[in-house]
Amino acid sequence: MVQKRKTDGRTPRRALWLRTLIAITACGAAVGGVAAYRSYSDDSTTAERPVTTEEASRLALSRLNLYQASPVAVTLTATEGGGVVVRVKGVVDYRAHRAVGSYQVTGSTGTSGSPATSGPPAAGQLDHGLIVWDTGGLGLAPAPAGDGKQPWQQAEHIPRSGWSSRSYTADPLDAGLQLLIGLGADRPDNPMLLAQSGARWLAHDRIDGRGYDRFSGPRAQGATPGAGSEDGRSPLTYWVDADGGLRRVTMRMAGLGTPTTVEFTGREGRAKLPEAPWGTG
Repeated sequence: MVQKRKTDGRTPRRALWLRTLIAITACGAAVGGVAAYRSYSDDSTTAERPVTTEEASRLALSRLNLYQASPVAVTLTATEGGGVVVRVKGVVDYRAHRAVGSYQVTGSTGTSGSPATSGPPAAGQLDHGLIVWDTGGLGLAPAPAGDGKQPWQQAEHIPRSGWSSRSYTADPLDAGLQLLIGLGADRPDNPMLLAQSGARWLAHDRIDGRGYDRFSGPRAQGATPGAGSEDGRSPLTYWVDADGGLRRVTMRMAGLGTPTTVEFTGREGRAKLPEAPWGTG
């Protein structure tokens, strides 16, 4: 569950994979990858190919554009396994390297019992509350009852003692939050390096009526196409518009059929992220 304090009980291989992924994302050659995501494509019959010079330039600008647009509204959806889904809606400030929002955990409730109630368990809300996160970890707190304000307004009035904070784990939610906080950058990536490292154009999709190119970025160091269970590809996929605007990112995690998804829905200029409680760890 989201509210539990996690211990480092993950396998060394998975923890190493996560640290490597975050390190790749945070550096200048970070943009890229591949994940399965169902979306309508304008040209689904066109095979993937290496990016053009123009496409590499747009891909390289996407993280800078995200940084300059912040604070931005985001929605993160992570599948934890066993039918449990965590959805975070919040605001990220890439200049301050911190974020705030609300979270909701949904999943199967009850069990199939008598013939009158036979069938799959019903889906319901398992937990909800406020969440803050930065580069070092995350904090959780109950949402104030009857308070209809935005999460960033609610969080401002919760004392530091009201938050339960911890460092990141390798769970899908934590991996998604850690990836998300590192996506914005105060300078563009190197387009030539992106192209040389295996960035590929995958398809042209439409999201909310707007066209986006779906890109696979640089492969992990030493990986080759067609090698290994993941076909030598990065676990990340990016949707970028004609101006280099980043709309969606998905991250594929080993052992999970559904990728973690991040949606960017535009600048949230009203948001003023609280200074506290950033004592994570």
